Amino acid sequence: MAMVMAFEVVGAAAAVFGCALFGILIQMHLICIAYVFLKMNKRNTETPPMKLPGISLLKPLKGVDPHLEDNLETFFELDYPEYEILLCVQEHEDPAIDLCKRLLGKYPNVDAKLFVGGKKVGINPKINNLMPGYEAARYDVVWICDSGIRDGQMDLYQTFRFTMRVDTLADLAHQMTEKVGLVHGLPYTADRRGFAATLEQVYFGTSHARTYVAAHATGFKCVTGMSCLMRKAVVDQAGGLAAFGQYLAEDYFLSKAIADRGWQFAMAQQVALQNPGTYSISLFQSRVIRWTKLRIHMVPATIVCEPVSECFVSGLLVSWSAHYFFQWDIVLAFLCYVFAWFLLDFIKLRLVQGGPLSFSKLDYAVAWFIRESMALFIFCAALWDPVISWRTGRYRLRCGGTAEEVIDM
Repeated sequence: MAMVMAFEVVGAAAAVFGCALFGILIQMHLICIAYVFLKMNKRNTETPPMKLPGISLLKPLKGVDPHLEDNLETFFELDYPEYEILLCVQEHEDPAIDLCKRLLGKYPNVDAKLFVGGKKVGINPKINNLMPGYEAARYDVVWICDSGIRDGQMDLYQTFRFTMRVDTLADLAHQMTEKVGLVHGLPYTADRRGFAATLEQVYFGTSHARTYVAAHATGFKCVTGMSCLMRKAVVDQAGGLAAFGQYLAEDYFLSKAIADRGWQFAMAQQVALQNPGTYSISLFQSRVIRWTKLRIHMVPATIVCEPVSECFVSGLLVSWSAHYFFQWDIVLAFLCYVFAWFLLDFIKLRLVQGGPLSFSKLDYAVAWFIRESMALFIFCAALWDPVISWRTGRYRLRCGGTAEEVIDM
């Protein structure tokens, strides 16, 4: 008897939780769709109300991939009145050095410098690499922009020619108003060939975009370090860039330090367009597992929140609620829920893309199903092992976000 009552209580609680979860998730979908539709992928044609600030662009580089030179060259061709490019390379034998020198020679009129050697200030290799460039930055606003980011979109229908969005940096600068201390971009990926590229684009345009945009729109600080414009004076108040070398997720702690000092955040109208030349399904999976490990150790509530925010897990809870309260068939309710999620994700993806997709609807369906099916495995893999492999190092995470390097004997 007691066992039956316990099952009834658990069933009722799960049904109530499923209803609440449904309300939260549908709001996240709609907020994301509305925000992207109303505020993103729009060119700024108005005259700026204030003089655009000078900007120091920091580029951390390691190694060379097939797209790196094209990616970097787009930043030498930016349509912006006053900026400098600070190219940072850690190793003296890195082939990226020759590539950088080639671009410096090709664009002698662009204010650009190369820094080699880095400066050891902590465990984070990206921060160590950027330190000489950060210390040499001439302007009050710095733009940390990863090597895989490009300015513009790849057009697969024009044999891999690139079209420029020359207003990308101006768009970031326009968002840096009086009360804003950090401007970030929604991560997305360029159009590239192959199913792995499709899988990445579907992920960044659906699951990642939903959480990222909804968090920003509702006031939560959700920032990735792929493309961030920051006030250097505010970072210096928090101890400078060196103070964040103890963390692997420097973007989270940088944004937290800026928010703690009373500054607001803004999101760019243009996406932070990733265009790495090396990509595969296994690399994508490893990357997402690494990010999940970081979130689990920085924000422990992730352990509960992330699994139930995924389509299939939340679908089971919501369909149980529909059965419990309305006597709907559980299987039918689950299938309807998944199909609705699938359609909402497709709408988000088209809006984030800002134009036609480079792959078919069938490719989208397959990539979407595979991504959703991978979600629980990715979370469990991240929970199982706290060690992160990043670049050439391995690191063991501690609660709170700090880490220690793992030395293999």
